[in-house]
Amino acid sequence: MSPDLYFALTLIVKMAITAGFVLAATITAERAGPLVGALVATLPLGAGPVYVFLALDHDAHFIALSAVNSLAINTVNVIFALTYSLLAQKRSLAVSLPGAMLVWAVLAWTVHEIHWSMINATLINVAVLGISIPLARPLRHVRMPVFHAHWSDLAMRAALVALLVGITVTFSFQLGSGGSGILAVFPVILLSIMFILHRRVGGKPAAAVLANAPLGLVGFACACIMLHYTAEPFGSAVGLALALATSVSWSLLVLLARKRGIAV
Repeated sequence: MSPDLYFALTLIVKMAITAGFVLAATITAERAGPLVGALVATLPLGAGPVYVFLALDHDAHFIALSAVNSLAINTVNVIFALTYSLLAQKRSLAVSLPGAMLVWAVLAWTVHEIHWSMINATLINVAVLGISIPLARPLRHVRMPVFHAHWSDLAMRAALVALLVGITVTFSFQLGSGGSGILAVFPVILLSIMFILHRRVGGKPAAAVLANAPLGLVGFACACIMLHYTAEPFGSAVGLALALATSVSWSLLVLLARKRGIAV
């Protein structure tokens, strides 16, 4: 088998596996209410498989450096979710989604132009999350109407995720660790939730899911930190496993706190 054919076949398999995994997770999220939906959506369901595939092609040092840029771009995803949540209270999907994407694009470009250290990336996450979580709190508590996703919605989500994986894996050598780390956490799941829920149930219920997203993105920030500090000493596989465990543990802690009536 030629190298080009082998690459094409493995890339198709990678895209299909990731799309199927994310599709199953987002269906679950949409049926579980705003908080659970946001916590599931902000797990590294899109970034995790991309990082696994990057780890197959690059060494642990590359993965550790990429985690720093993923941590920095996490703040952009927080602002992206908050921007949409605020716009969707009174604006249509045609205004809310492009408005949030414009903010994401400008801030992501800014992040890409900065040379980040783990300390700086951590500090900016603390600042942005510390401001965004209180701002989003009044928008969270909206009842989610029951609806059934159309097959075209599911196909759209699968295509978006598959495209992200394909671009990231194909161009990771050209993008380098910084560009790969940023593209790996492009908010494709949050974007698909905005697009589908806003059309199906309206702006405020869709905004409630995204308003809960900053809580989940705290866990993603912790996962990036874990990956950065464990990938090289213990290997990429162990680092990725620990990062996933960190994100899942945070989501479970948030759910436990909410169940016990603790405000988060």
